[in-house]
Amino acid sequence: MSTLREDVTDYLATRRAMGFKVEGLSKLLSNFVTFCEARGASHVRNDLAVAWATTPIKVPVTDALIARRMDAVRVFARHQHALDPSTQIPAEGIGNRRYQPREPNVFTEAQVLALVVAADTLSPRFKAITWRTLIGLLAATGMRPGEACRLSVDDVDLAGGVLQVLDTKFGKSRLVFIHPTTATVLADYLQVRRDWVGTTARACPAVFVNSRREAINPDRLGATFRQVVAAAGVTAKPGHRPPRLHDLRHTYTVATIQGWYRDGHDVQARPPLLSTWLGHVDPASTYWYLHAVPELLAHAATRLEPQASPPTGERTP
Repeated sequence: MSTLREDVTDYLATRRAMGFKVEGLSKLLSNFVTFCEARGASHVRNDLAVAWATTPIKVPVTDALIARRMDAVRVFARHQHALDPSTQIPAEGIGNRRYQPREPNVFTEAQVLALVVAADTLSPRFKAITWRTLIGLLAATGMRPGEACRLSVDDVDLAGGVLQVLDTKFGKSRLVFIHPTTATVLADYLQVRRDWVGTTARACPAVFVNSRREAINPDRLGATFRQVVAAAGVTAKPGHRPPRLHDLRHTYTVATIQGWYRDGHDVQARPPLLSTWLGHVDPASTYWYLHAVPELLAHAATRLEPQASPPTGERTP
């Protein structure tokens, strides 16, 4: 008879063979299995799922985390129940406080500049150069931090001003075009990086490397960014979560949409284009910004004002 851990391993292997990305799911289910093993459980049970989902383990428990944990157990339990009827499938209503996306943090131009300047004070010096370049690239392109960390030198075409983004969040690849000024900054960094890492066949191929000449781990970006945020004196609005590196992606997106409003474009028709640029699978992920960011709602209201309040003496048709 197989163990719960073996069942999870087989399930993840099946998902992987079908082309699904399972890194996040694998981490969650592995933690759940460890939680069950510590309590002598060999099957998924509703009480254990809820207990695990609501227990702080290394990080504080939030509604979003509870929802992710319960969803992970639920999707595995549905699969496992067909093989082992003793497996309980947590109902949708059990421990499921549905995550509601919050208004994103959007940095001002001055705050982005402050972050770059603060990153340049990090130690050792190579770390400072790496982080100021990383922050600048994310702000200029809207890339996900993990995508930037996975860039290899071969993915960068400075002459053409193009980055090839592979192995994205949803398994899709895309091209990201960069401004000549961004290409210049990236070229300067790559020269410093080349001097640091070397050019032998054994040298790390990643664009962004740490002081140990290894690719930067995207899961460990948070601590350094918090250090940068503190040095820059950047704070979140009341009611917002603390600033995150991913907020540079939000900032890029909002700035792009604000530019559309200023230039008089049909904003409602353009998010599918931005979705392709950002690597969103569903354009709804991009349309969300139009309703979640007060500044964009203000732009929309201004655009509608002439229609809502015609000049005195004119009749509406």
